[in-house]
Order: sequence, then C-alpha cells, then structure tokens
Amino acid sequence: MISISELSKTYASGFSALKNINLDIKQGEIFALLGPNGAGKTTLISIICGISTASSGHITVDGHDTVKDYRHTRSMIGLVPQEISTDAFESVWNTVTFSRGLFGRAPNPALIEKTLKSLSLWEKRNSRIMTLSGGMKRRVMIAKALSHEPQILFLDEPTAGVDVELRRDMWQLVRELQKTGVTIILTTHYIEEAEEMADRIGVITNGELILVEEKTELMQKLGKKQLTLQLQQPISELPKALNAEGLVLSEDGAVLTYTYDAKNPRAGIAELLSELTAVGILFKDLHTSQSSLEDIFVSLVADRKSEVSA
Repeated sequence: MISISELSKTYASGFSALKNINLDIKQGEIFALLGPNGAGKTTLISIICGISTASSGHITVDGHDTVKDYRHTRSMIGLVPQEISTDAFESVWNTVTFSRGLFGRAPNPALIEKTLKSLSLWEKRNSRIMTLSGGMKRRVMIAKALSHEPQILFLDEPTAGVDVELRRDMWQLVRELQKTGVTIILTTHYIEEAEEMADRIGVITNGELILVEEKTELMQKLGKKQLTLQLQQPISELPKALNAEGLVLSEDGAVLTYTYDAKNPRAGIAELLSELTAVGILFKDLHTSQSSLEDIFVSLVADRKSEVSA
C-alpha cells in the first residue's frame, strides 16, 4: 500500500531529519513506528501525506507517486496529527462534514452519524468545538480524518494526554477499520499500545530506520525471559559448582534470577534446577517473566546511541 524508497530529508540548516529510509507497508496491517522525541517520526508522516517535501527519494501510495499524483494519493489518506487544529467556533457536525467535502466526497450524513457515534461524539454533534474538552477535541480530529473514508489512516501520537475511555474507544475503532482493509500507521509513546495492536514494528532514531520486524518475531528474537527463584534460606554467594551464565544472586541472598533467551528450550531451566538441588540450594517459589516491547525498544535505541558515539 505504501512504498518508501531511499527517502531523505535535510533542512537548510544542514540538519538531517531522515536518512535513506526504505520501507514497505502492506495493505490492511497495523504498523507501529516507534522512536524517541526528535527521531523523525512526524517528519516521515508529513512527507508521506504531502505536507512536507523530501530532499531525495520517492514514495508511492497504492502504486501512485505522491508528488506526481498528489491529489489522488492524498485522498486515500486520513491523518490525525499531534496538534489539535480546527475551527473553534464551528459545530462538531459541520466541522466533520466540511472535512469530507474538502476531498470532493459527496455528502453522506449516515456515514458522519456512524463515525460520530463510534467516537462517542453524537451527543456533542451540535456543540461548538471551543466548548469541548481536550479529549473530545481529539475525538473530533479522528472523526475528521475518517470523514472521507480513507484507505490509509495515520495516527500521530493519537492518545497523548487523553483519557482512558477515549483510548479504549479509539483502539476498538482501529480494530474495526482494520477488518475493512484500512491500513493503519501509528506513532505512540505508549509502547504497550503498539505491543497490543501492531502487526509490525518499526524503530526509528536519529532519522534512521534501524529495525522493521513482525511483532511476534521481534519479541522472540530480541526478547529475554527471566526465571526468579525465592530461596528457602538466604545464601552468601553462588557455589562455584554453578556455572550457569546469566544467574544472579540478589544483595540479600534470598533471590536468584536467571536470564535466558526467549527462543531457547526450557531444558536449560530443568538442568539449572537440578544443579541447585545438587548443591543444596532449595527454593520456595518461582515465576517467569518476559521482556516487554518497551524493554526491547529501550535496548535498541541505547545500542544505536553507543554505536554512534563509538
């Protein structure tokens, strides 16, 4: 649905915001773009949507060049930007209806009604934008982006600073849109949302796309698991007979933590438990945990910073 080839963006000041980005986004997928502030997420979205221009490279949307066939490609895209920007004195209904008309779409009151109801805006349809809360204004921005029935929806930090109810409503709406074949690209600071919703994950930092991976494969490849053992009796140090790499004793000597690759077989744990029993270390409780997407993201960005500084 979207193909980005050798895309770069350098400002007049010399600052390089994007560096040779190559990315293909499939129809109907939810693609999460993660990165720290200033990484280039919003710049990339702005160029795809035609709001900003690239210094080099090109982009196609459904096979159409975004520069040569701007009107067609832009009509396929709905954008929910970070900043709330709309006519404060206009009503919710008129604002969303007008946004549909901007794309040359014929009036469709039934669709506008359905959209407003799905975002819990129906009761506010005759209210002026200026009278709405911040969360309600964010809902209006989403309704505007959906008003012309786009095939691609960009959500740029859509739930930043909004209430839990809106977040729940919005993700329900996203799931329903995906079922109809809409392609969804989101940036978010709430990495648990990407972990819950996304099919694929892209990580961008310092203008470089350092990783694109299926979410499940990413979790298996880079995720770590930990086995935590609560000991029956504290010990002062690990016996020399234990050579398990990744085994750490807590300061109080009461807890052993064993870190291992998520893809590794569980046989290693069985062997470790046998070794502990053999040296007389008994435990009263154990549990396992796996690193989250946030842990992986922080590790990737930290590794790239280390590479750049080196």
